[in-house]
This record gives sequence, structure tokens and C-alpha cells, in this order.
Amino acid sequence: MGERAAAKSFRDLIVWQKAHEFVLGIYRLTGGFPKQETYGLALQMRRAAVSVAANIAEGFTRKGDADKVRLFNVAEGSIEESRYYLILTKDLGYGETEPWMRLIEEVSRLLKAYGKAILAPGS
Repeated sequence: MGERAAAKSFRDLIVWQKAHEFVLGIYRLTGGFPKQETYGLALQMRRAAVSVAANIAEGFTRKGDADKVRLFNVAEGSIEESRYYLILTKDLGYGETEPWMRLIEEVSRLLKAYGKAILAPGS
């Protein structure tokens, strides 16, 4: 298996691409929520999902490894927040959440691997 070319932009990162796909899915999912959730659960879910992708993007531009990893840690917190909102969405009967649970799990795995690679000696 050949080595990947170095990312020139956060948009080149598979972890960001998957996180962005998650954001788009959350917007579609929450668009079907009851009107009373417009400024409640829907807004919170969107904010948390956007935070994941935004912190990955911001972390990519940081020069220091500690700064990068700190922002990835913030993204991980937003991943956990998103997981809870998906559980709540399912329990309230607002929509099918399993595809988004699988996707956010993939984002989580990729982000952890990316963070480990940054902190690995000789990287």
C-alpha cells in the first residue's frame, strides 16, 4: 500500500471529509424535527456537529502539535455531545439515527488515529 500525499488543506483530510458529511446529515435530519425543536434540540445538534468539523479544520492550520491535539480534543468532546443528541433524537422518535451513529463513530476513530500520528515520535 502506497503512502498518502501530505494534506495541503483541511479539506484533504479524510477525517474532516467524514465530519463534514456528518454535519450535512445532521442538517437534513434536524430539518424534519417538530417546529418546537427549531431553537432547542435541532439547534444544539447542529452546533455540536459543526464544532466537530470546525475544530478539525482549525487544528489542521495550527503549527504546534500540542495546539493541534488540543483542538482535536475539543472536536472529540463535540463528538460525544453529538452521540448523546442522536440517542435523544431516537428516544423522542424524531428520526432514524443509526447511519449518523455509525458515521460519527468513524469520525471518532479517524480523529483518534490522526491525533496519535501527530504525537508519535518522528512524525
